[in-house]
Amino acid sequence: MPTITHTDLVRYINLKLAALGQPTSHTTADAQFLNIAGPLLRNYYQKDQLLGGRLCPADTRIQDFLDDYLRDVCPSGVARLPAGTLILDREGMARIVSLPAQGDSFSSPFLNSYRVPQGILHNPKSDRRTTQGLFQIVEGGLPVPADKIPVPKHVFAALWAAALKPPDDVLALPFTADQQQQARCFVSLLLRPPVCPATAREPQKTMEIRFLAPASLVSNLDFVESIFGNGGDPYLPENDAALDALHWTGNTGCVVLAPHLVGIRKKDAGFADAADDEL
Repeated sequence: MPTITHTDLVRYINLKLAALGQPTSHTTADAQFLNIAGPLLRNYYQKDQLLGGRLCPADTRIQDFLDDYLRDVCPSGVARLPAGTLILDREGMARIVSLPAQGDSFSSPFLNSYRVPQGILHNPKSDRRTTQGLFQIVEGGLPVPADKIPVPKHVFAALWAAALKPPDDVLALPFTADQQQQARCFVSLLLRPPVCPATAREPQKTMEIRFLAPASLVSNLDFVESIFGNGGDPYLPENDAALDALHWTGNTGCVVLAPHLVGIRKKDAGFADAADDEL
């Protein structure tokens, strides 16, 4: 395969932003090329809108599970995963969009990012390295271990809905932070980490994980991509785990970053007889 350069990735990112109907980077976008490709990109965007937010196969599996699992506590329907995300389907995209196109730093209430000789340094506001006393498991499935905190299903449903509605500033993409018109969206990444090594009788098997974050937290996707790699575009058939059952464990995971949930009151999350203190 031909080598993909930094310039190629920047051009690709701007094309994807334009296809989503989002502002592109004014300092790096090829205006002449975008003018030529504009009608095609608008055509793509309108067709995508007519599809009504169709989810990729992996997200459909996640949404179907949630719809079934939370049916009894969400009679009006479960909050849906975002469909119009900026899909980081090529390795290195997450790192590029973690900083302004022509800048060397980015700051938000949740982290600070800096360009350094070794790459990019991300300093989160909180860097807790243990889940002791914080790991919570929703009731209704397997028994909750004694050292974990059980959470009622209706509380999880409320938190899930709130997680998918972050404040507008949290959705701002660092890549366009150095201009007045900024892209605001979710970013997403498909991971296919190997979990079962190949044996004499069985091939290597992987699971699939969808990682979603408000765009200002895209540095987290840069981090996990550096460990687990990039699973490609989840909408393409060749990346659909269900069409490659021989190499898939049958497990699908989902991670959604939502630090804004810290400010939600327990009462609003559905905890019975809770005071107005925050989670």
